[in-house]
Order: sequence, then structure tokens, then C-alpha cells
Amino acid sequence: MKPSYLRLFESGRLERIAEELRTRLGRCDLCPHRCGADRGAGARGRCKTGLLPVVSSFHAHFGEERPLVGRFGSGTIFFTHCNLACVFCQNYDISHLGRGEEVSYDDLADMMILLQKRGCHNINFVSPTHMNYAIVRALLIAVPRGLCLPLVYNSGGYDAADVLSLMEGVYDIYMPDFKYMDADAAALFSDAPDYPSAAAAALREMHRQVGDLVFDAAGVALRGLLVRHLVLPNNAARTDLVVECIASLSRNTYINIMDQYRPEYRAGSFADLKRRITGAEFEQAVEWARRAGLYRIDGLWLPGK
Repeated sequence: MKPSYLRLFESGRLERIAEELRTRLGRCDLCPHRCGADRGAGARGRCKTGLLPVVSSFHAHFGEERPLVGRFGSGTIFFTHCNLACVFCQNYDISHLGRGEEVSYDDLADMMILLQKRGCHNINFVSPTHMNYAIVRALLIAVPRGLCLPLVYNSGGYDAADVLSLMEGVYDIYMPDFKYMDADAAALFSDAPDYPSAAAAALREMHRQVGDLVFDAAGVALRGLLVRHLVLPNNAARTDLVVECIASLSRNTYINIMDQYRPEYRAGSFADLKRRITGAEFEQAVEWARRAGLYRIDGLWLPGK
């Protein structure tokens, strides 16, 4: 299956997408915060980022979901900063404290090519929402150099549906979080009270573009939607409603229900977040997903089954 961005490049559409994203950076509205910062002139947006990409690390990653990792790993590029302010972020040194280095578009393209040469199955952009212009600019350099791997959009789920629509065809695999279906929790823990509605709209657009997750003969993902949900203690995220919303897209949606919550960063200051989840809470989350009709649950289902 040929990655869709190659067709965009051949048609000239990828260049036009880059131009439109660059224009929008002048009054930045690339995420639902729509902070209006003139990032193109050097101002920092709410995401604390200007025009050039800032990268924390890049490498073959073997800790992602099985359909991304395959045999040779997911070629992961971790961007610094984030458009969310999650108090429990497990990568807070990157997202909040800004660990990383500003790089050129040429450097970013080289990272993609190097990961491809190392045999990675895909290029996995972590926290891409505020970096979409930089990614597309780098693709314009990387494609003539031979880049041909599927691209993964690995976001926090707080994405603007109209921006995703503009970029249709750039990404082959969407892998967003769906953190909350409770506006109060989203406001308190991530400073994004509209997260439930914004994330639901973003996921609908993602699914419209790429559909359900599909695999090659070895079970490696080629295209489609994969949704992550981190279970929080005391059902603070309203997991029961999250899985119902995901199932409303398609009961064939591939979902990773994650049990690795731990009280990192400032989580200890919040009563509902002071502890890890229990085994019973995780089992309840899986049961809610199954009741909603979801069955392609990471770790509990294999392609072809």
C-alpha cells in the first residue's frame, strides 16, 4: 500500500498544504486553543513553540503498540512541548520543561530517512499537533530523498478538525489519545475544558480520512485509526463514556486501553490522581469497552482473529 503523502507530493498538493499551514502560523490556530500567536514572526504560541521544530529524541521504538512495532520498531520522533498541560504527564521533562533542541527542516528530514534506513516500519511523530507545518516542510525534503514509509500522527487528541481536514492524505495512521469525556476533568487536569468535544470531532475526521486500522500479512499497521485511552483512578476521565464515543465511530476501531497511569509531575496535588489504578479498575474499563461493542483491544486481540 503506497503512503498517501507520496501522491500529494507528486500532484503538488503537499506544497500547497505547507503554504496554507505557514499562513495559519501567522495567527496560530493549528490547535483548538487558537492562541493567535504570530509564530511565523518568532512569537511563541501557547505550546511554547515558534516556527522551527524542536526535537527531544528520535529512535527505533519497541515500546509502542504491537501493530506499529513489528519486528524492527516504530521510527519515533519525539517533539518537545505540547498543546496540552496535563498535570500527570509522564514525559513532563519534554512536554512541560522543554527538554530538546531546535532543528532545521533539513535535519528533520534526515531523521526520517535515517529511521527508514534502520528498517523501521513507520515514522511516528509524537506530539505533532503544534509541529504540523514543520513536518510537512520536512516531508517536501524527505520524499525526494526516498522516504516511503507510512506516517503516524501520535497526538494527545486535542486537535482541530479543520486543520486535520486541510492535511488529508499527509498521515496514513492516526494514533490519538482520547483522554476525557468529562469537561471538568479536562479543565482541571489539562487546561482544556473543551477537550471532550474537540477530541470527538478530531477522531471523527481522522476516521473519515483513514478508516479502521488495516495490517499487512505480518500484522504491521499500514493505514487507519488506532485510539489510546489512559485509565485514571476513580474513573476521573469517564472511561465509560470515552469507549461509547469511540464505538460510535466504528465498532472495529482498534483501541489501546492503558493501565500504566502513575502519579507523575503534579498529579499528587489532586485527590483523584494520587494513586495508581487498581486491577479491578482496569478490568472494568475493558468490560465497558466490550459492552460498547469494541473488540479490537490491544493486547487482547490479534489481526486475523
